Amino acid sequence: METMDLINMLARWGHLLFGMTWIGLLYYFNFIQGGYFKGASPEALKDAKAKLAPEALWWFRWGAMFTFLTGLFLLMGVAKLQVMNDYIVLGATLGTLMFMNVWMIIWPKQKIALGLVEGDAAAAAPKALLASRTNVLFSGPMAFCMLAGPHFGGLGGGYTGAGSTALWVALAIVGALFINGLKGKQGPMTTVRGVIVSSLVLTLVLIGILKVL
Repeated sequence: METMDLINMLARWGHLLFGMTWIGLLYYFNFIQGGYFKGASPEALKDAKAKLAPEALWWFRWGAMFTFLTGLFLLMGVAKLQVMNDYIVLGATLGTLMFMNVWMIIWPKQKIALGLVEGDAAAAAPKALLASRTNVLFSGPMAFCMLAGPHFGGLGGGYTGAGSTALWVALAIVGALFINGLKGKQGPMTTVRGVIVSSLVLTLVLIGILKVL
């Protein structure tokens, strides 16, 4: 095995491990911890906010960071080999927006909500939750696109970087949902079931656009 092949393999391995850490904790926060916080006793809630949540958030945000960095390295390799396609571009865009949510919205707002720094906790918590729900929403199509890219991307080889009309439509939808995650409403994502269904529906919509348009 050549040196570059080994580096690429290690990057893919790391991308998978970091990604499992990141997305696993994303699901833990949304599917488990949120419900526990609502029903926990005041003493248990105080202890969890002081000890459990900060440590979980450390693994969460650094899992996101290294998933993004290894993904960026792999993406540059894909572009160099000219095997880019709409699925890879859409998946990478979704992953990048999710990474931005972690470091620019979720972590700063969670620090305030947990009392780690000064601020309006009542205002910060809903913003952190909406950004986190948006990441769950994006996680389904992001994972699908990453897996689909090498198998039925369709455009590989001659990709110019402009993308297809279908890609731009899909990116417009993603952009609108991302903006909603910054200053909008949860809508059907209020419940765990709602955000899971929303993610699956979004996956079908985006993949349908790429396949049909």
